[in-house]
Amino acid sequence: MSLAALLVLADGRFPAGGHAHSGGAEAACKAGRVHDAATLADFCRGRLHTAGLTAAALGLDPVELDAAADARTPSPALRAAARRLGRQLMRAARATWPDPGLDALAAAFPRGAHQPVVLGTAARAAGLGALDAAHVAAYESVSGPATATVRLLGLDPFEASGVLARLAPELDAVAARAAEAALLARTEGTDALPAPSSPLLEIAAQVHADWPVRLFAS
Repeated sequence: MSLAALLVLADGRFPAGGHAHSGGAEAACKAGRVHDAATLADFCRGRLHTAGLTAAALGLDPVELDAAADARTPSPALRAAARRLGRQLMRAARATWPDPGLDALAAAFPRGAHQPVVLGTAARAAGLGALDAAHVAAYESVSGPATATVRLLGLDPFEASGVLARLAPELDAVAARAAEAALLARTEGTDALPAPSSPLLEIAAQVHADWPVRLFAS
């Protein structure tokens, strides 16, 4: 494992397009479900154990995993967002860690693979393992909403960072669980991957996609 590569991939300044997405936080803020640090923590915890866990486990054969990601993302708006993020991450990853695996994935999905699938391939290109990729995916599932609420609510950035810090033990546990599931899926197929549901995130994403004015793409 290259710790430096892990830090580069997880850095919010890595040009993978995540800054334009709130991870559902914009819709949650407008609905009043997120309005302070405590409700942000609840939102991030729920997202971590559902969307975060699912994304963190997607680190196997890219073609099979993309189909599995589609099946685990009922919302067309979220599927489209995941592929947009996948395209952007692919561009950044190929420029940073040129690799035949990334080239093959880009050729197989010219319109973009799901972002967690690209993330797993990028992690391998960077010399990282499945657990490393799972940590990045799990972290991204909560760091995006936490960062977005600073802009959406004017939330104190120190409070937002505190939310992430307090979630760290759960983030580690989710990453470990996802990596174990990915290992099991190598012999049992993608049905062994986690598929926890978060219906409110899916419904809110569809509503959010139709807003005439919004700060974030998703």
